Amino acid sequence: MDQYIGKMLDNRYEILELIGVGGMAKVYKARCHRLNRLVAVKILRDDLSQDSDFRRRFHDESHAVAMLSHPNIMAVYDVSRSSELEYIVMELIDGISLKQYMQKKGNKLNWREALHFITQIVKALGHAHSRGIIHRDIKPHNVMVLRDGSVKVTDFGIARLISAGHSTLTQETLGSVHYISPEQARGSHIDARSDLYSAGVVLYEMTTGRLPFEGDSPVSVAIQHINSIPLSPRELNADIPEALEAITMKAMAPKVEDRYESADAMLADLEEFRKNPNINFEYNANDLKIMEETDVSGQERTQPISIGALRGQRKPVTQQPNRTAERENRRRTEKRDDYDDYEEQGPNWPIFVAVLAILAFTVGIMYFFYSSFIQPLLAPTPDYVIPDLSGMVYEQVVENKELLKEFTITVSSEITSEEPAGTILRQQPEGDSTTKDPKTEISVTVSAGPEIISMPSVVGWEYIKALVELQNMGLKVPIPEYETHEEIPSNHIISHTPLEGTVMRPGDKVQLIVSKGPAEKLEAVPLFVGQTEEWARNKADLQNLVIDEVFHVWSSEYEAGVVVDQSVAAYTEVAQGTKINLQVSKGTDPSTVGPKEQTRSFQIALPDEGSVVQVEVRDGDKVVLNRSVDTTLDAAVTCTVTGTGVKAYQIFFNGTLIKTETVDFGS
Repeated sequence: MDQYIGKMLDNRYEILELIGVGGMAKVYKARCHRLNRLVAVKILRDDLSQDSDFRRRFHDESHAVAMLSHPNIMAVYDVSRSSELEYIVMELIDGISLKQYMQKKGNKLNWREALHFITQIVKALGHAHSRGIIHRDIKPHNVMVLRDGSVKVTDFGIARLISAGHSTLTQETLGSVHYISPEQARGSHIDARSDLYSAGVVLYEMTTGRLPFEGDSPVSVAIQHINSIPLSPRELNADIPEALEAITMKAMAPKVEDRYESADAMLADLEEFRKNPNINFEYNANDLKIMEETDVSGQERTQPISIGALRGQRKPVTQQPNRTAERENRRRTEKRDDYDDYEEQGPNWPIFVAVLAILAFTVGIMYFFYSSFIQPLLAPTPDYVIPDLSGMVYEQVVENKELLKEFTITVSSEITSEEPAGTILRQQPEGDSTTKDPKTEISVTVSAGPEIISMPSVVGWEYIKALVELQNMGLKVPIPEYETHEEIPSNHIISHTPLEGTVMRPGDKVQLIVSKGPAEKLEAVPLFVGQTEEWARNKADLQNLVIDEVFHVWSSEYEAGVVVDQSVAAYTEVAQGTKINLQVSKGTDPSTVGPKEQTRSFQIALPDEGSVVQVEVRDGDKVVLNRSVDTTLDAAVTCTVTGTGVKAYQIFFNGTLIKTETVDFGS
């Protein structure tokens, strides 16, 4: 396990997991406990942290970059320096590098998409250059593409540190050497225009799908940047507009003075091109021709250097009198005269023998050349079988000399797949095919491993928004669970499984817990019957209940202003805010006044149920008694009634008619 995972740096940054390894540092995902946010922490490599001079420059460069503030530049939050380690705290970017994005798109982008990306890169460079900071290592690997299509340039100032620690170009710098400017390759002084050259190379690669220069070593590539000119972009992709080709080649001009003088100048041309793709910048790629020769006729002519190769400088050649040839002609004439004189004297046998010896020697030489060189060329070439590498691990294949023999192997691309990272998915030439060349190069496509998704935090999000976001990331979201929550509003996310930061793959499931809002609070309805209307209203307010409508009725039982009946039975539990209607007495109906009414009482025996019983006594439609009685406390209820003559009263328990009680009030 990594030594830093689980550690707390400066009692603030908790290291969670390793997310990247570079040439000079490791990058970790961490949580800032002070601000409660996820960040990226870049920790200087152990061997470099032992170099006090390197640590000082690392610290100074990081502080300078931390002063940059631009939407297209990755933000630096903090720079820490201790006796044990150096590290930078940066924003955690949810995206992939431009290099990975290009590989996913087949290495070549639509020119409109390339224009979108290069415009943002140049804006970032313009901001940095205005603060006196040169990037020195612009390449697709140092540009991050976010989910919204915006880009952020990373690792400002780091190239200065790397170049200070390496005086020569090595295999470790092969990734960057494809993008360096000629002055960087020479080790000369550089300025902001060196970044623009590298940006031009990135634009070239995005639009053509290939690098301008390739080579077997960093040195060979660097030399081509100094002395060669690449094919024009439109020779590789005819769909590229001429104006965009002109911008690309001007940014990549070998001479510093021929390039854009600033990022703002290049950005201005990009904006003009965006508005009018048919614009003509009057800049010709032929201006890049850098060598002059003189032909034998004395006329000067221009000869461009061939792509990917060097030609030596030719000195001017002027046609001069050939005095040597004249002397040789005179000498030959003199010899012919001597031979004529000698022939007059008779035959010379030694010369004849010498001629035969020369002929024999010539025949021997011709036979040697035929047997040594010509005959092998005419002999049939054996066939060599290309090994089938599919399913093997690239690193193991490279080390297996018995398998490869003299064949060479190169990685043409990396793509995401379910196979483990490094697994060879396909090859060209195909396995088990034959070739005449025992040193044939085998180009392979290897797996970058399954697509990795880092689970985001959607706590507090509205359910629909969270659902769309997770589905767009390739995750599956089953039917959510619902729970009450006192703080999180209804239809918003309370929590989710798995937790934030969990590494996932497309198709994995995310279970969401959605809030139903706060739980309803219940209140027991008071007994309003027998109380005044004012008392009923005050009591309802105290219990967050609402007295809605009040109906005034005649009542010979209750005085005027006293509640006669209520729409919700007393002691019923209801939600706060429930509306209740009341009937309030207006007193005795004058039209019903007759013989003097008498008062009588009778007992109502209660059931032995040990529970609350709603007892109701009615005189026809008139409610005489309405009361909730706990049978564990009372065995009977007394009902007092008034009237004249004989009346029958109906007795109900919990709304069910139990019996009829007849009362005789007398005459």
